[in-house]
Amino acid sequence: MKKPTDRRSFIQKLAAAGSGMILAAKTGFSNQPEEMQQPKIKNVRPLGFQWVTQDPFLFCVHHEDKFPKGNDRMGPDPSEFEGRDMGQDFMIKDGYRMYHGRTVPGFPGHPHRGFETITVVREGMVDHSDSLGAAGRYGDGDVQWITAGKGVQHAEMFPLIHKDKENPMELFQIWLNLPAKNKMVDPYFRMLWADTIPLHKHKDSNGKETRVEVIAGKIDGSKAPAPPPESWAAEESNEIGVWNIKMDAGAKWTLPKASPGVNRTVYFYNGDSLKIGDQVIPNYHSADVQADVEVVLESGNKAADILILQADRSQSLWFNMVLSS
Repeated sequence: MKKPTDRRSFIQKLAAAGSGMILAAKTGFSNQPEEMQQPKIKNVRPLGFQWVTQDPFLFCVHHEDKFPKGNDRMGPDPSEFEGRDMGQDFMIKDGYRMYHGRTVPGFPGHPHRGFETITVVREGMVDHSDSLGAAGRYGDGDVQWITAGKGVQHAEMFPLIHKDKENPMELFQIWLNLPAKNKMVDPYFRMLWADTIPLHKHKDSNGKETRVEVIAGKIDGSKAPAPPPESWAAEESNEIGVWNIKMDAGAKWTLPKASPGVNRTVYFYNGDSLKIGDQVIPNYHSADVQADVEVVLESGNKAADILILQADRSQSLWFNMVLSS
């Protein structure tokens, strides 16, 4: 009968196999050159209307509607309402949805409390109004960041401002949790106007360009405008990142590494394919990726649009412990 291998003989065998295996056995990491390491990719999933997020992000939805020409009330012609479940219209019909709107598409007054909303408008306009008396219109690259705190009611409507042409709309709404100590702060609003959001540009060895809108966090020397003061994003150590990325067809770009313990999700929402490290994911899919190694992204035969959300998950773990204590 073979004798069980004791710890000393096991280590001796590892030593004979090479110091790299010893390092891996002791620490869980390889001494392989950093630039050759491939990120671990897990939970590759198709994207639906509501996207799956990781802590401390609570929610992300991608609104994309091909709204028609507007009328005098900045809505579609009422003749187009036939066959819609008005007030609860979330199914695409003729290229768009009315959501909860009955004249103008969008979301009439509704409450938020205890978290933040980040509304990233890539195309189209949003009319905002709220219970604090604020109102305004923003869009075409602007971002609205609201700390709901102890509670605010607001409306987000999508006015069809053009009567002579179609009114396409595309936006993301992202919900970011608040630390337990800030759950009941006063509501706070911050506008990140399109011309104040840094655009990080990179050209690869083939002259293909990648452009990164730095909405939260930083990429190399490009740092986002200041977020609301009570947000987790206000502390750099939390490594909150919200980056909207446009890659030329066939472009290659390296996403810098973050710290161990950071959650990072890549949402590939437009293009034909995206290579992440050595794995290819199809259009309209997301991938949770290891954040503490550099991640090489490479677009396919078409330009690629990507949203990345990242954050230090230890903050949300702490938050969960507070709730359970």
